[in-house]
Amino acid sequence: MRKNAKKQKKTLWSTIRISLLVAVVLMVGLLLLASMLGGRFGAPHQLTLDSAGALQSAVTKTLGGLADFKNTYISLWNERIESERLQKLVDKYLLELGHYREGYSKYLHFKELLAFKETLSFKPLSARVVGKEPTFSYRTVVIDRGRRDDVLEGMIVLAPAGVVGQIIHTSEHYSKVLLANAPSSAIDAMLQRTRTRGILQGAGEKGFVLHYVLKNADVKEGDHVVTAGIGGIFPSGIPLGVVSRVEKQKLGMFWNIEVRPLVDYQKLEFVLVDPTDRRKILESMNLSVDR
Repeated sequence: MRKNAKKQKKTLWSTIRISLLVAVVLMVGLLLLASMLGGRFGAPHQLTLDSAGALQSAVTKTLGGLADFKNTYISLWNERIESERLQKLVDKYLLELGHYREGYSKYLHFKELLAFKETLSFKPLSARVVGKEPTFSYRTVVIDRGRRDDVLEGMIVLAPAGVVGQIIHTSEHYSKVLLANAPSSAIDAMLQRTRTRGILQGAGEKGFVLHYVLKNADVKEGDHVVTAGIGGIFPSGIPLGVVSRVEKQKLGMFWNIEVRPLVDYQKLEFVLVDPTDRRKILESMNLSVDR
């Protein structure tokens, strides 16, 4: 069936072409005949000329339209190719721009760390945060420094903004840091302006709560809270946070004080470990260095 249909189409197309060819030949013949009969344009000559002119005009317009379509199509195709090329260049440059931004951001961060290191009275050990273990009462991060780097349990960890936490477990190449904002963390602290002391306890995402500050103490929102230096773990004066809320408790003798951390614990990438020897401190606390 398909072969027969194809044959019929070919036959029809051949017939049309032959008919057109015959018509053209007849017109040309009529024109020649009219030219041979005399120099005047008779009615047959004019009729033939009008028909041939109309046919030539239609053919010319058709060919011109096809040429315009071809040129438009080629132009659009070239524009599409150029657009795709430019889009690839834009994607490439955007990717490079992202790398440059990340590099510049790290440069600023390292510059801040370097400036902070120069203010310290000891030579800190830099470390990268390689893991996080967020739980409700036991928030920790893992750093890429361990016993191979002479890191011991009990050492403190800092950032340019202030206290990060304290190392609680070590392995040969890694250590686990208990963050200062963990609910299981408690630090001896004081209000920097008035030197009033209290215990700063972690409150997770809410930051800190400063306990045991008497109601007759001078406390204001915006007061800076720093380490008190009691207990020999944290040196005094290291920033911890800023008082964000002060409220009198209906019962009891203490203020209810909320403290906003200065360190953004969600964005920790690099930290500094205080490599000061803590063996004597651990021994005084009846803790084993090698546990």
